[in-house]
Amino acid sequence: MTTAAQSTRQDILCEIKLQGSASQAELVKRFGISREAIRQQLAQLEALGWVSRDTQPSGGRGRPASRWKLTPRGEEQFPKFYDALTVSLLRTVGNKLGRDGLRDVLASLTDDQVGAWRPSLEGKPLAGRIEALRGIYFDEDPFTSVDHDPDGAMLIEHNCPYLSAAMEEPRLCSVTISTMKRLLGVDVERTERFQRGDGRCVFRIWENRPVRQGFRFDWEGE
Repeated sequence: MTTAAQSTRQDILCEIKLQGSASQAELVKRFGISREAIRQQLAQLEALGWVSRDTQPSGGRGRPASRWKLTPRGEEQFPKFYDALTVSLLRTVGNKLGRDGLRDVLASLTDDQVGAWRPSLEGKPLAGRIEALRGIYFDEDPFTSVDHDPDGAMLIEHNCPYLSAAMEEPRLCSVTISTMKRLLGVDVERTERFQRGDGRCVFRIWENRPVRQGFRFDWEGE
């Protein structure tokens, strides 16, 4: 396969990652290349086991509509910074120290993250801090975006760099949520999550709900 074809294949994979799923027609429109070229690229990705086809009833006389989604192997093509030792360590701490002891450890980790971020956010308005937190996992993250609707702002994460560990131990996600709450000064709620099969995590930022005074750390949902 040529370098250009490989580049197109990667672009298609990234587009499906960002959108959650995509139809062949949407990919044709997005990249401005022929339907046959897109079909061939999707066939290659499917043969590699990186994408799969989800066929939905058309609701009429036409052919069923197909949308393409990433498979677990496809997800592995994107950055994942995880280590089985993380999960093992978390469980060991929980077993040795109990739920409260584990809470203290994760609260200390949250303290470290907040301390590292706070200087760069000093003086920024809430909107500026929300935008800056697109890089909460790593700088120039192309898979985290900010969106807005009538209820306020959302930080949308299309690629979790800690997905393997987070799938095994969702309690780790409480660190991210608590860090966001403290840096933004308002309530943050995860309304979509990889663990539930949503294909992304959406952090709803409730701009009119100040975090309680002295807040340090909470388990997600408490």
